[in-house]
Amino acid sequence: MANENITQHFRPDEVPFIDSMMSLINTASSEYRPVLTDFLNPRQLYILQTLVNAQDQLKLRHWGGYPEAEMQRALIYPDYFEPTEDDFKLQLIEVDYPSKFVELHHRQIMGSLLGSGIKRDTFGDILNEDNHWQFFIKREMTAYVGSQVDRIGKTHVHLIMIDVDQLVHPTDDWEPLDSTVSSLRLDVVISTAFNYSRNRSKNLIEHGMVRVNWEEIDRPDYELAVHDQVSVRHSGRIKLTALRGKNKKQKLKIALAVINA
Repeated sequence: MANENITQHFRPDEVPFIDSMMSLINTASSEYRPVLTDFLNPRQLYILQTLVNAQDQLKLRHWGGYPEAEMQRALIYPDYFEPTEDDFKLQLIEVDYPSKFVELHHRQIMGSLLGSGIKRDTFGDILNEDNHWQFFIKREMTAYVGSQVDRIGKTHVHLIMIDVDQLVHPTDDWEPLDSTVSSLRLDVVISTAFNYSRNRSKNLIEHGMVRVNWEEIDRPDYELAVHDQVSVRHSGRIKLTALRGKNKKQKLKIALAVINA
């Protein structure tokens, strides 16, 4: 269990994750060997980096298949070890489907993967360029997902293993937004990012339309933290990228990145 000196700096709902990461850190330290995590989101990577920074003889590196990856596996390792990309055990998968006649969407691919029985931390980013859909998965899960997923929506598909040099290059649609807010409440940040009324934001949250770090959150007063990612159905996505102190009126100065749907 992580001690209170550590957990007091994070949200109560993050304590189970901290405990699981401390277990991996202890393994890497006591057995003096590298330990690989599942795919982690940016907030989880930030927490893990903070925990590893407190260790004298351990380091952390993470990789999700390409430099801008959101979901990445992390390697906790002793200072004698020099990681390579192969140590992250990633496999790139391409979705083979009749793209001339059918249009696939990110949410369909995500739903089909989760519906096959695998967890979100088993696969990484889902990428698209010119109707070429790809995703990264833990290498050890390649055969399983290939045998389980043969349909996305109503479309028959084949999942094909490909080399990383065939990776597509999706465009970056994130737009920066600097603003001030009265608090880091979820409804406040959504209202700021999309110029919605507080009432509209609250309704979206309470009706299950909002996810924080890929987990559905139904509390408007849920407090966000740096590196959290918010997805609002039919509206877009938000990243809380930085806190920049307070202005003269004691409002919080924040930096966001926003994609409008």
